[in-house]
Amino acid sequence: MFGTYSDLPGKVAVVTGGSRGIGARTAQGLAAQGVRVCVVGRDENALDAVVTEIGEAGGSAFAAVADTTSAEDLAAVAAVVDDRYGPVDVLAAFAGGQGAPISSTALSEQRWREVLDSDLTSAFLTIRTFLPGMVERGSGSIITMSSAAGRQPSRANLAYGVAKAGVVMLTRHLATEIGPHGVRVNAIAPSSTSTEKVVANMPAEVRTQIEASHPLRRLGTTTDVAETAVFLASAASSYLTGLVIDVAGGRVTN
Repeated sequence: MFGTYSDLPGKVAVVTGGSRGIGARTAQGLAAQGVRVCVVGRDENALDAVVTEIGEAGGSAFAAVADTTSAEDLAAVAAVVDDRYGPVDVLAAFAGGQGAPISSTALSEQRWREVLDSDLTSAFLTIRTFLPGMVERGSGSIITMSSAAGRQPSRANLAYGVAKAGVVMLTRHLATEIGPHGVRVNAIAPSSTSTEKVVANMPAEVRTQIEASHPLRRLGTTTDVAETAVFLASAASSYLTGLVIDVAGGRVTN
């Protein structure tokens, strides 16, 4: 259940990684506030399903198929958004993924580069695409996706943890640099979240163990994370920038 933010109706948002999971739920949450949303991802069918669901709920959204590690693809998305909706007020740079755990000794250079491209370079390129317009207008909210893995080391997660730690510093550096221009940059760092993929692939005994490692004794939901994103998009967070919010059930402090 999302709160209501009176400043959001009519604004324009771009959500990358929007075809499923946290990105899809964030797109839905923003649209429910009256935000016009461009949902970006690589899976056209999944994107269309998200857009259809938003439309059936009375929201406004369209899909843009793009690879967020490609500056050219992102420039094309920006042009389409500007043509259809106008200037972007909210950017949720959520594309990325963890992939299968792999030990540091088995981690190949190719896999290392793939993870950093997917989770860190994509965030940088996405922000670089939309930031100039926000700076020119003197307003905007940028939300990045870090992870508990980028806040606390864990086994068999080196590349992902480093990439997500990089997202934290990307967020803080940008917040410091562009704050004087009226643009805010904040990060969300979820712990284990019960997305469809996690539910389908996680054995019951593993889920029980992970839940027990959280002080709140449950996995997070996509709505838990999306509600935080919607809050950061709104004027209710107007004095927050450079912040990393651990939506992690207390796990990072445990």
